Amino acid sequence: MRRRTAIRRGGMATAGLLTGLAVAHTLRQIGARVMWPAAGDDYRDENFALIDTDEPGMVLADDGVSLATRTYGDADAELTIVFVHGFANSMESFHFQRRDLAERWGSRVRMVFFDLRGHGRSGTPSTDSCTVAQLGRDVAMIIRECAPSGPVVVVGHSLGGMAVLAAAAQFPALFATRVRAVGLLSTAAAEVTATGITQLLRHPAVDGFRVAARTAPTLVQLTRSASKQVVTPVLHVSSFHGRVSPTLSRFTTMMIDRTPVGTIEKFLKAIELHDESAALPVLRELPVLILGGAHDIVIPFRNSRLLAAKLPGSELVRVREAAHMPHLQFPEITLAALDRLLERAGLTDTRGGEVVGG
Repeated sequence: MRRRTAIRRGGMATAGLLTGLAVAHTLRQIGARVMWPAAGDDYRDENFALIDTDEPGMVLADDGVSLATRTYGDADAELTIVFVHGFANSMESFHFQRRDLAERWGSRVRMVFFDLRGHGRSGTPSTDSCTVAQLGRDVAMIIRECAPSGPVVVVGHSLGGMAVLAAAAQFPALFATRVRAVGLLSTAAAEVTATGITQLLRHPAVDGFRVAARTAPTLVQLTRSASKQVVTPVLHVSSFHGRVSPTLSRFTTMMIDRTPVGTIEKFLKAIELHDESAALPVLRELPVLILGGAHDIVIPFRNSRLLAAKLPGSELVRVREAAHMPHLQFPEITLAALDRLLERAGLTDTRGGEVVGG
């Protein structure tokens, strides 16, 4: 009987995965334009391994999961910026911010990057620990361990922005005493259950993937293309709007595809259920940047507007031609916005004249 049940479940999972192939084909047709070569490739010679040259480290989360870190700059810098990447990304997604802010501010800033649990080089978490609340505790731990003193600015993208909000909700004293400003890129405090990625991922094919990941994990892991054919195409298609550098597109695709199947499956529900509205009263006391892409289907820009409405002192930036990865596709706009945020946090421009990139 058990064997028959297992076979039946395996058959259902396989059917779901096969359905996903058809969905993925449609998604690729929709998003194929971002893979076509543009008139030129501005990033053909870009060193996308830049963050790998920074000082490596490891922080243990409160439940023992190892969080891989990279740090640029000296401990005596005027300000430390902690970057928190998004779902199915890694710390390398902040490549341009690492490059441009170092060039712009030099030794005055210190930057800390880390991989979320289950992502990049960080450890494998239990299913129960894959929650936005736990990610908030991870962010607080990174601040305590990697920036134990001095002012801090925290910048989060997508799921990373939700993690920053969760940290603020759980540790208001930390944000009142140490955090000087917050950047929220392509994210939401709540209200994403009926729009964006949670709506996209309610397709029966994705349900089939979830069943497969739970009932036939060996099959899914051995055929890594299964997850790529069902879930990651959504992320591929939604990363950019319009035509982009083929090198940048490949870099982003590879970063998404390296995310383990288990991590994707574990965090899908967390994104759907998250509600970090309790963080908003904490952030009202801080300078906040809210930046999003006008063509974002993962976290639609309406979520950015809702955040800004609840944080009246924030700066809202709508990147007109961007989708879910504005910090990768339009780094110059992101740099200008972060420059303004850092100045509001107290890091003044000593060069005179206008802010570079502003």
